[in-house]
Amino acid sequence: MNLSGSENKAAGDIAAHEYLVFRLGDEEYGIDILKVQEIRSCERVTRIANSPDFIAGVTNLRGVIVPIVDLRVKFRLSSAEFNEHTVVIVLNFGSRVVGIIVDGVSDVLSLIAEQIRPAPEFSVTLSTEYLQGLGSIDDKMLILVNIEKLLNSEEMELVEKNSTLASCE
Repeated sequence: MNLSGSENKAAGDIAAHEYLVFRLGDEEYGIDILKVQEIRSCERVTRIANSPDFIAGVTNLRGVIVPIVDLRVKFRLSSAEFNEHTVVIVLNFGSRVVGIIVDGVSDVLSLIAEQIRPAPEFSVTLSTEYLQGLGSIDDKMLILVNIEKLLNSEEMELVEKNSTLASCE
């Protein structure tokens, strides 16, 4: 799987943006490939007391304490069993490193602006403020998540403070 670069197209073609496609239950989601640092197998994490339900815990990734978010819980989806396809996508944006647990990673897709539709004004499981839109490829729909907005919440700042305190004790 190619996780970097973009397809080289003839001069004058419309620029495409690449998304890492991951699965949660029966739905496929996409996140900006430029935010992805690495994809790891799902390993044991250290639970932090009094953290929100969607925080599975923290892990030490090469000396950096990284909070791990279970997106199934964050999106209020039915819980799934962890299996050989379950992975942690480690994201890096700004000065923040966060891992997200997903049911599997399937592809990297390039979308041009015409393939992206605005997010609908309603959503039961995910606030539309976290949606970039819906990507349309042939007969397939991809839910595009603004992962920075989703993970730059007050809840995440609280977790980071707690995990820093826990690592100093």
